[in-house]
Amino acid sequence: MRARDIEALVAVGRPDIAPDGSFVVFATSRPDLAADRAVGQIWRLDTESGAHRRLTRGVSDAAPRIAPDGEAIAFLRADADGRTQIFVMATSGGEPIQVTDAPLGVSGFAWAPDARSLAFTARIPEPGRYGTVKGLPAESEPARRITGIRWHANGLGYIADRPAQLFVVAAPDLDAEPTYPPAVTTSGDAPDRAVVPEEARRLTADDASYSSPVFTADGAEILVVPERIENARRDLRTSVVAVAVDGSSTREILSTAAGLAVNDIAVAADGLIALLAYEVGDDGRDFVAPGVALWVLDEHGPRILTDAESIDLGEVGSHITVVGGAFLVQDRTRGRVRLLRVDREGGNEVVLDGDVEVLGHAAAGGEIVAAVATADSFGELVRVAGAVRRTVTDFGAPVRERGVVAPREIEAVAGDGYPLHGWVATPAGDGPFPVILQIHGGPYAAYGVHLFDETQVLVDAGYAVVYGNPRGSAGYGRAHGRSIRQAMGTVDMTDVLELLDAAVQGDARLDGGRLGIMGGSYGGYLTAWTIAHDHRFAGAIVERGFLDPISMQGTSDIGSFFGDEYVGVDVEDIARQSPLEVVGRVRTPTLVIHSELDFRCPLEQSTRYYSALRRHGVPAEMLIFPGEDHELTRAGRPRHRVERFDAVVQWWNRHLPVA
Repeated sequence: MRARDIEALVAVGRPDIAPDGSFVVFATSRPDLAADRAVGQIWRLDTESGAHRRLTRGVSDAAPRIAPDGEAIAFLRADADGRTQIFVMATSGGEPIQVTDAPLGVSGFAWAPDARSLAFTARIPEPGRYGTVKGLPAESEPARRITGIRWHANGLGYIADRPAQLFVVAAPDLDAEPTYPPAVTTSGDAPDRAVVPEEARRLTADDASYSSPVFTADGAEILVVPERIENARRDLRTSVVAVAVDGSSTREILSTAAGLAVNDIAVAADGLIALLAYEVGDDGRDFVAPGVALWVLDEHGPRILTDAESIDLGEVGSHITVVGGAFLVQDRTRGRVRLLRVDREGGNEVVLDGDVEVLGHAAAGGEIVAAVATADSFGELVRVAGAVRRTVTDFGAPVRERGVVAPREIEAVAGDGYPLHGWVATPAGDGPFPVILQIHGGPYAAYGVHLFDETQVLVDAGYAVVYGNPRGSAGYGRAHGRSIRQAMGTVDMTDVLELLDAAVQGDARLDGGRLGIMGGSYGGYLTAWTIAHDHRFAGAIVERGFLDPISMQGTSDIGSFFGDEYVGVDVEDIARQSPLEVVGRVRTPTLVIHSELDFRCPLEQSTRYYSALRRHGVPAEMLIFPGEDHELTRAGRPRHRVERFDAVVQWWNRHLPVA
């Protein structure tokens, strides 16, 4: 595939299934170059036949959830002002009704068990900020007083002056006449049954930000995770509170004393509460290779059900589905993500595995469905029936028509005897092909078997690509992930280089004399570190990198804990693992890429690194994307993504020509 072919990459979101299992709803999303944005709609699929049709024609429809009575679908859509709101429509389709009017948009929602109301969280701005005063531009707002150790988040910006609060709102009557503008009109011109959206009731009003709303089984309370900005030191321990729907009380059902960081909550029909959570240590800060596991809250407190050392439930988007008296969860392993069923005593069985990465799942009425990514599709929906699975969509067809190369899985052994695992993607023909070593971010993340546009564009341009999961990556057990804690740039560097050597030695089509290296985020770190120690590469691309651990502490949205855990706090330890400390050794021509609004690895990481390269006489260029954040390559504006691809290919054409 070529850069512009990202338009054919259709992602499938987490599905939801009707209570009787008869139909499924899900959202798709794809980059649209003409609109210069991701475009998404809601679909309905008949479970038995697999027939599916589009229900909505919006451009930003996402996260559909079927009401417990099976009569309505709630989903998120941008309103006329671009703010994400809850809309509700009949399960058969039709005109959606806007339910919320949150000033900064809705972040998450859940249906009540009786389907008569919805809970949601939404950020509420301080008066005078974020457009609450008409005509007052952002630069004229009053100064922000910062007293905590955090003040911003990647993809959002400032956070202390707009905490996310909890609300409940009545579900609309789908049979009523449409609302007449303005929504609150009661004039004689309006029909007797005009819909006047009931004002949402606010249930919290403090400086915490609430997330992950879910109703208790009896519908009397809403469970949420509060997060507060610390004043002294970062603490990742979270609590879970139950807020009465009538606003009369709030009670804590999981204390921070339990030492858990909670990622997701689900409630079984009998009221048992399940959590995806991990232990953060006595100091509340140990997040390196977090052992995300399935827990339940019973009368004795939190009880763990899965082995955090060998089962990894921390994949991005991982969640819990209640299925009878058990739970479905996603387990990340060796570049795959499989679906597990876990019973209440901790027994588990594989529901779906193979060469897939499960993206989301749902179960009801004896049916199980999952959204998956594969080597030739960004997303499909799969129906699971015992040992039989049936793919019921074909959203990958357009990109396959443009040309997709299937990677070849490779295994090798490092010099110290450690097993190495990765993939090689090669253009058609006999070669020899120049080779690019790709390094993923994280570091506790993983390359996998899914279709990867970064690799496919490079292969189309004539390059063989080697990529794998060195020590520090996810999916190979916690010990593998924790092996680079305060030892970055050690075995992780030797692992990627020895995997590269093994790939070149194992395939005569790969030209070991023509090599390039590139990576983003932690991959940018390891690229910058490697080219200071190994000079075999004709060129390098360092993107949105973690390059100066010292300045990350005061500039990054995770700076209050990330570097402390990964490189330590001692000045000598930090210097020993810092790419900026060894930049004077670099001789490789380097392209530095960064986004202007990246608050995860802030722009100054790259500007300082680039300036140091130039100061030491290294051929270097820098590309800065305005308006983008740390997610440029995954969720940036489509035109910027294509522009970036073009710049990457042009860089390699200059420094590592194919012919």
